[in-house]
Amino acid sequence: MCVTCGCGEGTPSIEGLTHQHGHLHTHHALDHPYRLRRRHASADDAAETRRVRIEEDILATNDGYARQNRAQLAACGVFALNLMSSPGAGKTTLLVSTIKALQGKLDISVIEGDQQTSLDAERIRAAGAPALQINTGKGCHLEAHGVGQALQQLPLAAGGVLMIENVGNLVCPAAFDLGEACKVVIFSVTEGEDKPIKYPDMFRAASLVLINKCDLLPYLDFDVDQAIAFARRVNPGLEVIKLSATSGEGLDEWLDWILRAVTAKTRPATDAIMVSAKKYRPVTA
Repeated sequence: MCVTCGCGEGTPSIEGLTHQHGHLHTHHALDHPYRLRRRHASADDAAETRRVRIEEDILATNDGYARQNRAQLAACGVFALNLMSSPGAGKTTLLVSTIKALQGKLDISVIEGDQQTSLDAERIRAAGAPALQINTGKGCHLEAHGVGQALQQLPLAAGGVLMIENVGNLVCPAAFDLGEACKVVIFSVTEGEDKPIKYPDMFRAASLVLINKCDLLPYLDFDVDQAIAFARRVNPGLEVIKLSATSGEGLDEWLDWILRAVTAKTRPATDAIMVSAKKYRPVTA
């Protein structure tokens, strides 16, 4: 289970067609190197020192896989972003708008994280980008080991971007490094401007905050300046962009941020690198 909230007794799976013993399977379970250790630990949660030890062990194991992911992405010249938010903040809508706006300018691949369904991955593929869905079952966040397995199936173009849409949750995803270059928090104006001080770990871990759904501001009692002040109280160096994924307001500033970040932080090894591209097969209805 998750050391933060106690979730995770389900069996996560990655969307895709895989061959096993001559049969086709539309999903396959993730092999979690510390799932048994978590179950054993859950029986002894009352011992605080043991709990801390288990938490450190789980996060250290995750960090090891994150380092492997980061090395693989760097070797491919791929810039990875970990997109985090509460449910309904507009991550997928923003991704769709971003993919469409950058078509012909930048190659984007997507890993989608949700507890169930492949609806978001289908939306991303319809927008024109390759995507794989990771369903976490009862888990409340993505983990580096699962992302690493997804990288073996997802085509990645050198000099491009990998967008990892995490499970909607403002707590646990902040603690789990996935191998990304930056964490980005999407924070909508329908949520209340006090979210940064209510969930400080999330905003402290981020490099950028996107305040989404700004087209709704005329209809809401939301203080944008106060929201930014709260965010920078938690993380003084935080960049903030105000936008609307549906109206397009502020989207150019977000796109410019991505292009500048890619130029600054990726060093493509070749003109085109595909990571296990032959394994990738989108699931069709």
